[in-house]
Amino acid sequence: MKFVELTSGSSVKNHIIRAYKSELNAPKYNYILGGVHGDEVEGAYLAQKIFEWLSSTNEVELPMIIVPIVNVDGFNLKSRVNGNGVDLNRNLPSKQWSSQAREAKYFPGVKPLSEPENQYLVSLFGKYPPRFILSFHSWYPVINYNGACKEVAEFLASFNNYPIEADFLTHPTPGSLGEYGPQVLNSPVLTFECPVLTESITLDSIWKENEVAFKKLFTSGLIESFKN
Repeated sequence: MKFVELTSGSSVKNHIIRAYKSELNAPKYNYILGGVHGDEVEGAYLAQKIFEWLSSTNEVELPMIIVPIVNVDGFNLKSRVNGNGVDLNRNLPSKQWSSQAREAKYFPGVKPLSEPENQYLVSLFGKYPPRFILSFHSWYPVINYNGACKEVAEFLASFNNYPIEADFLTHPTPGSLGEYGPQVLNSPVLTFECPVLTESITLDSIWKENEVAFKKLFTSGLIESFKN
């Protein structure tokens, strides 16, 4: 599967945000996002590994947009937030956006879409409308789905036995992609939460635990069946 690099975005600290598009064009695209929270290296690693596999295989022919690391400043600094101290996954203009933050690490910014990283992401959504968004994070092993992608969550869980949650009722996420995608873009969002690193859990072990699941997903035809 061949990709071309799109015009890059720029972070708060003027670092490049790289994005890639499959050569296949379509009315709507499937997105893979990593590194929205810069300290969640596990999710960024899985996003990169899937990108590398897709780039090397002839088994998949899907319209794709991939942004391996959205929050490049945070990733470089090993920080959840961006260069302005904003949680990018609380800064999108969903209906529930709030200026309030339960903790400093969830600071949503001074207004919705105030951050250049999200402005760039939303510009991609405008030019290449999403039909499905897969966003990688790391918290504890769980598959969170928003919108009509329960089947994808169940498919992945059949391989890794991660729990599935439709909504984080005890952990509200105003201004998140999980809210914004279905509400504004009419696109389901699957937030894949990886286990965090420990002495026994490594980046390689997380990938090996999920490699088959994602390769099967992208060759299964399940994503192509979405009607949004």
